[in-house]
Amino acid sequence: MTDLVTGEAVVLELRLAKLASRLLSLLIDLGAQFALLIIGSLIIGGLASSVDEAAAAAIVLVFYFSVIIGYPATFETLTRGRTLGKMALGLRVVRDDGGSIRFRHSLVRALAGVIEIWLTIGAVALVVSLASSQGKRLGDYLAGTVVIRERVPSGSAAVVAMPPQLAWWASGLDLSRVPDDLALAARQYLIRSRELAPEVRESMGARLAAAMAACTSPPPPAGVPVWAYLSAVLAERRRRETARLGAGGGAPSSPYAPQWPATTGTVSGSAPPARWPPPQPPEYGATQPPPAPPPAAPPPTAPPAPTTEDDNPFAPPQ
Repeated sequence: MTDLVTGEAVVLELRLAKLASRLLSLLIDLGAQFALLIIGSLIIGGLASSVDEAAAAAIVLVFYFSVIIGYPATFETLTRGRTLGKMALGLRVVRDDGGSIRFRHSLVRALAGVIEIWLTIGAVALVVSLASSQGKRLGDYLAGTVVIRERVPSGSAAVVAMPPQLAWWASGLDLSRVPDDLALAARQYLIRSRELAPEVRESMGARLAAAMAACTSPPPPAGVPVWAYLSAVLAERRRRETARLGAGGGAPSSPYAPQWPATTGTVSGSAPPARWPPPQPPEYGATQPPPAPPPAAPPPTAPPAPTTEDDNPFAPPQ
């Protein structure tokens, strides 16, 4: 897994392409290039008799470089990081920051491929890929790119669930100023919180919540734990993005409920306590029922027992 943001449906994690899938994709592309070279050589050979030897050699040289360099550069530029082999295997080339590549990235990868694939029969590309933790070849290092898998099995990625107590509040959030890198950091914190030491978890959660509160409004209700606040923001952000892409605005069918440790941290700067959910105004023209008589004063009772963790409305989901 690698932490990348592509901007498509707020994808926060992408799977790196394995060496086997990249090798098979390369073989498909090489097969297509060899087919073009053979067909083009036959056509150029038939036309060579009408020109002199120097012109024929120049045409052959230009044609060979057009196939070897132009094929991957053109395909990856027009399809945003895919060639025929990558389309067949569900792979894509993206920048190190997760964005779509441009022509200069494709050209650098194609030029490096002449040395590491064609002149060395792929030996350099194989050695560099095996030594790279991300499976990069030399062209990827020079261009600042990485190859990822687009076809991820459904349901394999964890989805942050919306806390029911905050659904009404999150529906009115202003999320236009939330940057992708902050959302990515918050999601990774929620998923891997149990792996952190308690003091690190508390301090990191407080920093993330403060940064998130600085770019969202309105502030959360009083007493909201850090994990609930971040979960509500990310779940609402994903719901809106899904609705914008036309996939429906409902909650995910398989919400991710992490095994949260007990925590007492809350979001600083919360709003005053409010009635949950807020009262809804009556419909226009509806007949108003007569006001109910005030309730009788209850008999005196013993003071309530101290509140325990089981009474906490924000008890972490199990």
